[in-house]
Amino acid sequence: MKLSEARRRLPVLADDRALPEPDTRRAGSRRVDGAVLRDQRSPRLVVWEITLACDLRCAHCGSRAGEARPQELSTDDALALIEELRALGAGEVVLIGGEAYMRGDFVLLIRAIREAGMTCTMTTGALGLTRTRVDAMVEAGINGVNVSIDGDERAHDELRGVPGSWRRAFEALARLRARDVSISANTQLNRRTLPTLDGLLERLHAAGARGWQLQITAPFGRAADDPELLLQPYDYPDLFQRLDRLERRCAALGVRLFPANNLGYFGPHAGRLRRWQRGGHYPGCQAGRSSLGIEADGAIKGCPSLGGRANVAGRWRPGALAELWRAAELRYTRDRGEDVLWGYCAECYYRAICMGGCTAVAEPLTGRPGNNPYCHHRALEMDRVGLRERVEQVARAPGVPFDHGLFRVVREFKDPVLRAAFGPLQRDEPRVSRVVCPEGAGRPIAPDELA
Repeated sequence: MKLSEARRRLPVLADDRALPEPDTRRAGSRRVDGAVLRDQRSPRLVVWEITLACDLRCAHCGSRAGEARPQELSTDDALALIEELRALGAGEVVLIGGEAYMRGDFVLLIRAIREAGMTCTMTTGALGLTRTRVDAMVEAGINGVNVSIDGDERAHDELRGVPGSWRRAFEALARLRARDVSISANTQLNRRTLPTLDGLLERLHAAGARGWQLQITAPFGRAADDPELLLQPYDYPDLFQRLDRLERRCAALGVRLFPANNLGYFGPHAGRLRRWQRGGHYPGCQAGRSSLGIEADGAIKGCPSLGGRANVAGRWRPGALAELWRAAELRYTRDRGEDVLWGYCAECYYRAICMGGCTAVAEPLTGRPGNNPYCHHRALEMDRVGLRERVEQVARAPGVPFDHGLFRVVREFKDPVLRAAFGPLQRDEPRVSRVVCPEGAGRPIAPDELA
């Protein structure tokens, strides 16, 4: 369906107040028929890849977006799914891709989400976010747009694979701001973007962004093809010193800095960095607890960044969403105990809350969740005793959406002289997936299984 046709099908509103007051992603309550109800466990935040078609070619794209998936949901199916999302308790739906606007009917989905009483936002690279598309989104009732901008112009254009994409992202921010759309930005933290963050913050503030989400580039999808792009765990002490300075500058400018769920988890700066988050600290992975991911062909999973058989409950069909929400693949983070933890995480003071951090970092890194070296507290504890950790790839990714390679975690002396003299002190080898060993911490992968 072309955008022009979708706009003709979009009922004209007398004013914005004709749409219901939107519910939010905040867990614990939801608004139904004007009343706020205490909520049972439900997917308050839904991140929905409505198409895998994309006009960028990002070097860190987890879904390896570009072409549409086979059998992407039709408009009618997508509209039916929206009704089921609301019935299940969803409060906010984030439309992503690929690029969501590559589907001409995306405005019909925005309107349906809003009419159902949910907040509708979009995360976008914004390369093709023209004035026509912005106008259509506003007509449909979009609540906010989060634009992906990775560092300065050179870093962004290299990472996004399209010359001029940085400039066009800022042009899109200006168009959105002119239509009074709430705008924010998100940035990947990796070796190319890290040196550019201070200058980027000033540009984002000047562009009118009042929120800025930061997340590390995680080792899945195309990012797994370039391990040199990734930060190392031993970078974390310096990284969080930088983030603390950035947060203080954000506070002075009136920009809210939001660490994503893969950035953390505990440490001396956690309180400031997560002060806008309920509880003020990392609450543990929310995949399948308060969040839901949907792929363009209807695959249902606990988090948009997860993939593979262990994480996908199945494909949506009419009336099946509640059943899929109860499936074992989505219940993993709800049902697991501390027996799934291994390596340093099994001994950590914060283990009962953190549970090994973000599943979409730990699992692609070492084959299964439960041992995550990308942790500020862990890096500080290593540094305190003169050690550091790094990851090294031992198996490459196969080259499909949301795939990953495998890495080992190497512990060694921080001092380069001692490191050269003694070499690695400990290696945590990758472990078999939860498909092979569904329970507990699994076992190390045998060398012949890596082939």
